[in-house]
Amino acid sequence: MFVKVTSSGSRRYLQLVEAYRDEHGKPKQRTVATLGRLDQLDGQLDQVIAGLARATGKPVTVNAPPAIVFESARAFGDVWALTELWHELGFDQLQRVFRRTRHEIDVEALLRIMVFNRLCDPESKLGVLRWLETVTLPGLALKAVSHHQLLRAMDALLDQHEAVEQTVADCYDRWWIRICRWCSMT
Repeated sequence: MFVKVTSSGSRRYLQLVEAYRDEHGKPKQRTVATLGRLDQLDGQLDQVIAGLARATGKPVTVNAPPAIVFESARAFGDVWALTELWHELGFDQLQRVFRRTRHEIDVEALLRIMVFNRLCDPESKLGVLRWLETVTLPGLALKAVSHHQLLRAMDALLDQHEAVEQTVADCYDRWWIRICRWCSMT
């Protein structure tokens, strides 16, 4: 047996059809039941399917649509703009300063995270960890950040404060020269 959709004019009907062979061995079909017009069946067809499943002892499976799960999007725009500005200003040069330290963590990246957090959503250092769960930081290779790592980055900043100040001053000087050149061109 199988289900067949037949047409009569503009109407379509759902039929339960049996295939068989006549006395000469020729394949034939006969309509066992007409289940109704396809446009009028709506939820009745589900009841028929459930009834047939119960009658045959098979479990009734309802083809419910998959549950939709909404996930909040991570913020990206402000952090991306700050990342571009960080690189444009030359603050990524701080990596050279912290390469010479005893720390095995990426101090420049952790400092960048803390600076961006202060600019986007200022909170405590523990708040930084919550904030990190809501943003996507472009170009950051850190898998996970811990409170301990943030404290070590602050220690490294204090240890290297003279070299950091010199690097930031050099970045400032380069930008000041660029601004002066730009102003003289206009």
